[in-house]
Amino acid sequence: MTEESPQPAPEPRPKLARTIVLVGMMGAGKTAVGTALARTLGVPFLDSDEEIVKAAQMSVAEIFARDGEPFFRARESEVIARLLSGPPAVVSTGGGAFMSAANREMIARLGVSVWLQAGLELLWQRVRHKNTRPLLRTADPKRTLSELFEKREPVYALAQVAVEAEPGLSIEDMAQKVVEALRARGGVFEEERDA
Repeated sequence: MTEESPQPAPEPRPKLARTIVLVGMMGAGKTAVGTALARTLGVPFLDSDEEIVKAAQMSVAEIFARDGEPFFRARESEVIARLLSGPPAVVSTGGGAFMSAANREMIARLGVSVWLQAGLELLWQRVRHKNTRPLLRTADPKRTLSELFEKREPVYALAQVAVEAEPGLSIEDMAQKVVEALRARGGVFEEERDA
């Protein structure tokens, strides 16, 4: 009978001091990684688009069609402000939310922005079969995605933290990569703020 070596004690779960706001292109993994990240940190996962859908009782695509993008963006800013005023959580935003300077300032003041950075081909592989993206309902969705990518990348680069997606990385490993990037930045977890 062999003696089992003692298992190392699990690392204590870091206590979130600021809300983490995930930004980036559609298909970057904000919902999947955000859900895993929230589970890892033991905090709620909130999706700004889902909160808008709940309040409006219609899909994002229906809001775009009925009320237009400016109306949607105004509601989006209101929802992000509400989510940031609550207890620390992981918040996933729609791809266009970070384009607003007011949203960027609010996120920097009340939370921390994390850009999930992914290359155009990886994004296209993830979104090309989905019909839930109102901005891609065009004659040439790949070209539309490419144009959005070109326009938005420099703005996403303003995020406080950037974490690059790797095609072979699991969702849990990507979430862990975000935690490590946040630890390296500092000021996001309670123990770091007390130090």
